[in-house]
Amino acid sequence: MAYQLPALPYSYTALEPFISKSTLEFHHDKHHATYVTKFNEAVQGTDLDSKSLEEVIKAIAGDSSKTGIFNNAAQAWNHTFYWNSLKPSGGGTPSGALADKIAADFGSFDKFLEAFKTASTTQFGSGWAWLVLDGSTLKVTKTSNADNPLTSNQVPLLTLDVWEHAYYLDYQNKRPDYIEAFLKNLLNWDFAAQNFAAA
Repeated sequence: MAYQLPALPYSYTALEPFISKSTLEFHHDKHHATYVTKFNEAVQGTDLDSKSLEEVIKAIAGDSSKTGIFNNAAQAWNHTFYWNSLKPSGGGTPSGALADKIAADFGSFDKFLEAFKTASTTQFGSGWAWLVLDGSTLKVTKTSNADNPLTSNQVPLLTLDVWEHAYYLDYQNKRPDYIEAFLKNLLNWDFAAQNFAAA
């Protein structure tokens, strides 16, 4: 039961000028597609073949004999979650229950922004920054390489990919500019609010 590469939830030009068509074509059609292909090849004919990506990630996290499978499963899942964390004309501030929870748990929306920028900027090398629900508390976390909050029993609400392939064509070495563009212009608060409500 091969896992399929999901289509982007918008056109290749929808996020311009903040993320270019070229970046989306390389990132989605090459990087994301390769994770999906390698995952399918690795689990074909095994007992993992019939499980969802989430089930595979949780089942094999920390098993050094299955690191390759974990990396491709998690990266396939992380990327789909990342595409949904972006939207044209996004960014700004959330509203409703999620906005209230951010203010309560971080002290203010500005303090959330500060925490998210710090996590995104200070993730050394490749990885991800996340807004998660940890028990009953919102937190900003960061993970390296393919790791994600599912392995820590946290509920991811949104993510930012800080692997260089996510931004290098558009921003070169200026990761802080990419982070700023995400927060101001691309962040999909509707997606985050849906994940919060479902948790």
